[in-house]
Amino acid sequence: MNQKNQNIQIKSARQRQDPKAGCCRVESVVTVDNRGQMVLPKEIREKLKLGAGDKLALVTWQKGEEVCCISLIPVDSLSDMVKGMLGPVIKEIF
Repeated sequence: MNQKNQNIQIKSARQRQDPKAGCCRVESVVTVDNRGQMVLPKEIREKLKLGAGDKLALVTWQKGEEVCCISLIPVDSLSDMVKGMLGPVIKEIF
């Protein structure tokens, strides 16, 4: 396998979003290289306004003992999401 093939290969998998399908869709398919690294496609980075050095939280969902899904969330957005979820709970407690 040549060096080019060993590097991250990105296959675009754009699909039309079915309005009944909800908010999730396949934006792209990325490959993990032999060092465990992957590249987020430029279009995704631009949509999220991500730049070099920005941090992403890796969130996993488990089904039984197995991780079935992962999601990458910009850390700046994560704190707002947590506040949004915990805010109503904290108000009920106090």
